[in-house]
Amino acid sequence: MAISQRLKALLDRENVKYVSIVHSVAPTSQEIAASAHVKGACFAKTVMVKAGRENLMAVVPATHRVQFEDLARATHNADVRLSTETEFQQLFPECEPGAMPPFGNLYGMRVLCDRSLADEDEIVFNAGSHMEAIRMFFDDFARLVQPEMCVISKHM
Repeated sequence: MAISQRLKALLDRENVKYVSIVHSVAPTSQEIAASAHVKGACFAKTVMVKAGRENLMAVVPATHRVQFEDLARATHNADVRLSTETEFQQLFPECEPGAMPPFGNLYGMRVLCDRSLADEDEIVFNAGSHMEAIRMFFDDFARLVQPEMCVISKHM
C-alpha cells in the first residue's frame, strides 16, 4: 500500500511541497524515524484516542508519550483513553493499521497537536503505509489541518 490517496490529493491540490520517504518496516515511531534518517523530535506520530464517544487524533513527537491528564484538560473530557485498533481501523479504509497520517480533517475528526512539534521547521509522518512517510513543512501541516495546538505529551 502506498501513500493515502486522500492525503496525496490534498497535498497536490494545495501545491504543498513534500517528499515521500520509503523506509523499512519498523514497529515504533522512533524506529521509523531512525530508518527514515530523521530525528525523533520531528517525527509526528498519530495516536488514536477516545474522549467520551468522540474519536480524536493526538499528534506528538516520536520521542514523547501522550499524557492523558493533559489530553483530558485539552478536550474538556475526563473520559480519555487510547482507542483500540478495532475501534479506529474502519475509519481509515485506505491505510494500513496504525499507519494513518495525522490529517484527521480528511477523516472528519479533531486533531490535537503537541506544541513541541511547532518548534520543528519540518515534520515527518506515516503516509498510510508502514513503508512510506511524508516530510513537509510544519507550517503547511498546520495550515491544512488546523490542529488544536496544546501540551499533551512529555518526553520519554
